[in-house]
Amino acid sequence: MIIDAHQHLWHIGRNDQSWPTPDLPEICRDFVAADLREVTADCGVTGTVLVQSQPSETDTMWLLSLAKAEPLIKAVVGWTDFAAPKSTDRIAYLSHQPKLKGLRPTLQGLDDDWILQDACRPALEEMTARGLTFDALVFTRHLSAIDRIAKDYPTLRIIIDHGGKPPIGAGQMQPWADKIAKVAENPNVACKLSGLLTEADGQPVTAYADHLFDTFGPDRLLWGSDWPVVLLKDSYRAWFDWTTTWLADKDPATRDAILGGNARRLYAFDEALQNA
Repeated sequence: MIIDAHQHLWHIGRNDQSWPTPDLPEICRDFVAADLREVTADCGVTGTVLVQSQPSETDTMWLLSLAKAEPLIKAVVGWTDFAAPKSTDRIAYLSHQPKLKGLRPTLQGLDDDWILQDACRPALEEMTARGLTFDALVFTRHLSAIDRIAKDYPTLRIIIDHGGKPPIGAGQMQPWADKIAKVAENPNVACKLSGLLTEADGQPVTAYADHLFDTFGPDRLLWGSDWPVVLLKDSYRAWFDWTTTWLADKDPATRDAILGGNARRLYAFDEALQNA
């Protein structure tokens, strides 16, 4: 069982799509379920987590419609405005949609402490009550806020996307390394081994992956392709092969956990929907 814990789909110019833009020709085209099936088949992927790429509930509802029709998609991480006055109503509604397992505010473009504002508290409380994951798309500068959220909501499952986007291209480990290690001390926080090639700009990523493994351990690290964004730097297969090589010296249980078991557990896949 291999689960890709992080991939996207989009229709250019539809469903409130605003990114990618034409200055990114490698990925500024439609990516739909048929493309996903094709690119994952060669790697033996048996399921994926489809993650929002647009800050829009229209996009989220489209993703859910795709997931309903596509057995390969096992879970959806959607979007709603956490700071909106009726955020709890929206989260309650979305939580009843088949395969909706988490929500992701696109924090990377927001102020460092945006998620700590009082207006977001009802949303975080509702997510906790509904058993939804909080996917955190963040840079190093946001990690202190994520640490605070993890402590304030100890039963909220938090999954940091793309290793917290370390500055690999600049060849810097600090302060990212210390900050991500501090967040990892919270047992309710996991992290995706994804998106590293995008941040690398040709630099080696092994030291950063090793640090994530050392801090989160084998039970809180999830492999994801970040396809099609990964195409900005390399192919789906190239990142998958890099990951399997990196995992080669680890025990089978660790490999199985990172390549699928952790995603299945943390996103609480519904067995009844495995082939829905």
